[in-house]
Amino acid sequence: MRHIISVLMENEPGALSRVVGLFSQRHYNIDSLTVAPTEDQSLSRLTLTTTGDEARIEQITKHLNKLIDVVRLVDLTEGAHIERELMLIKIKAVGSQRSEIKRTVDIFRGQVVDLSSTVFTVQLTGAGDKLDAFIAALGENVVLEVARTGVSGISRGEKTLSL
Repeated sequence: MRHIISVLMENEPGALSRVVGLFSQRHYNIDSLTVAPTEDQSLSRLTLTTTGDEARIEQITKHLNKLIDVVRLVDLTEGAHIERELMLIKIKAVGSQRSEIKRTVDIFRGQVVDLSSTVFTVQLTGAGDKLDAFIAALGENVVLEVARTGVSGISRGEKTLSL
């Protein structure tokens, strides 16, 4: 099962390396990883997605909590949460394809952020399933390049990941 783990950690050199090293040493896979400073510049929020059964996820969270840089963590998939991912995608768009591609972009609520006579660059945000569906709707022949950020997530309601 896919899990989204959000970690509040010290914003120090090597902290991210220690988290990634923990996963590597134990042969756990990180499917996506995003990290950035929080409103408190001494802390960073790291959000990662991984897969595993309950026992494996419990082991991951126990090992993460042992790291000195980790202040607090939460498995967002244990409760109601919001997740989003950003995708930039270059699409071959020539002739009559241009209007059809633009309609598809509009249906998925994307934005054309750059265009040339033969290429659209589109920005799209949403859950990973939405981004995958957009790529599938376009078809393989028109996608030139894809860049995705990985999942960012936050709990719904008043629950927060803070000190």
